[in-house]
Amino acid sequence: MKYQNITRALFLKRPNRFIAEVELNGVKEIVHVKNTGRCHELLIPGCEVWLTEPGTPGRKTRFDLVAVRKENGILFNIDSQAPNHVVKEWLEKQDYDKVIPEYTYGDSRIDFYMERSGERYLMEVKGCTLEINGTGYFPDAPTERGVKHLNELAKAAESGINAIIAFVIQMDGVSEVKPNTATDPEFSKAFEKAVSAGVKVLFLKCHVEPDRLEIIS
Repeated sequence: MKYQNITRALFLKRPNRFIAEVELNGVKEIVHVKNTGRCHELLIPGCEVWLTEPGTPGRKTRFDLVAVRKENGILFNIDSQAPNHVVKEWLEKQDYDKVIPEYTYGDSRIDFYMERSGERYLMEVKGCTLEINGTGYFPDAPTERGVKHLNELAKAAESGINAIIAFVIQMDGVSEVKPNTATDPEFSKAFEKAVSAGVKVLFLKCHVEPDRLEIIS
């Protein structure tokens, strides 16, 4: 996926999950943060960030914050809507006969349902923006929704559906994602249960530019 307009700024602070203060061309600007996760290790005062300007009428903020460069030099895309977007692009190139986004299964809405040669697939997508010593971790904040999705995938796998949890790694140089047990032990338990039930784990490595996120595996 590619952003149509991108602007560099400096991060100042994050008053709450939804907004941040940045310095843009020497002027302080309030921007929308397109990620409600903690991002404590990324959004550090003085770091480089990149903004898009959607131009949507009636918005309270002019810009969205979508990317940040970590102090170790790695560029991260932190747009929480980007993983589903790039996975849809990627799936359309994988020779499935059918790809349906936002598919209702059980009591959940799973990100994608696919069919190929009579086989059925369910895929839940999770974006990874937490990196520690070259390994990705998910989640960076407790997620009841994530636990629910894993439980649904486990049921699907047990019923004969090809169930997949796909981690979109929103940074370069990381090829594996592990459950963040310290932050969300319930997700970790649900993850192990899902894997034991036959849910496939897929790590989708990405290349990140300030104006682009692309799956490369």
